[in-house]
Amino acid sequence: MRELGYVEDKNLVIVWRSAEGKPERLPVLAAELVRLNVDIIVAGDTPATSAAQKATTTIPIVMGSNADPVGSGFVKSLAQPSSNITGISIITGDISPKQLEMLLSMVPKLSRVAFLLNPANTAHAGNLKGLQAAAQENGVKILPMRVRTPGEIENAFSVMTHQNAGAVIVPPDALFVQQYRQIVELAAKNSLPSVSAIREFVDAGGLMSYGPNLTENYRRAATYVDKILKGAKPGDLPVEQPTKFELLINGKTAKALGITIPQSMLLRADRVIE
Repeated sequence: MRELGYVEDKNLVIVWRSAEGKPERLPVLAAELVRLNVDIIVAGDTPATSAAQKATTTIPIVMGSNADPVGSGFVKSLAQPSSNITGISIITGDISPKQLEMLLSMVPKLSRVAFLLNPANTAHAGNLKGLQAAAQENGVKILPMRVRTPGEIENAFSVMTHQNAGAVIVPPDALFVQQYRQIVELAAKNSLPSVSAIREFVDAGGLMSYGPNLTENYRRAATYVDKILKGAKPGDLPVEQPTKFELLINGKTAKALGITIPQSMLLRADRVIE
């Protein structure tokens, strides 16, 4: 926003609200923002957008990183939102099969893969469906692990190891982002290769991340805020999809797991942490 000419507390006031990884708090926070009569609501992920949508049909809502805005009922189509909602889609339903493909490149004998999902995140059902279809083609069984709290994350890892999972996929979610260190530590403790859409997982010790650059997504979301403040209607602004996807690999983690990174993956990676 600063690059677009806005200075906080001069020509811009930002009212921050965070559910701190507890999606059940989102409806109350969204209703509070509506009562404050803000000009625009920027919603981080699918649960946040859902809460904002239920709180208002008039205040413009800009999505920062929504996985499936059409399937979640936020917009009529990506080209013509036709509602008070627009912004950025991260189309994670399309990348989950890619993440599985990368895991199979790293660990060719994989037969069972766990998939963390938050039932409060409506996008995860679509992610799971696409992932299961890809897995079936490769003779892999997906083990859905439904979690809503940090405590349930720990229990999920106990269940997945008991079910002989050979790896774990972590989709984008506010809870998982907040608890990424816990997830990485549990994956390491249970010797599970992991892949996420969030690059912070790799920096913390996860094996791989593959997905859009979320920092760039939110920079793009700022341009939507700017256009709406200048008079554009959100329903007339097409939802953008990311054009660049990054692959990061943690070489130290691969070595600890006894994995030899294939040359094809090394050449494909945007960054390898040694």
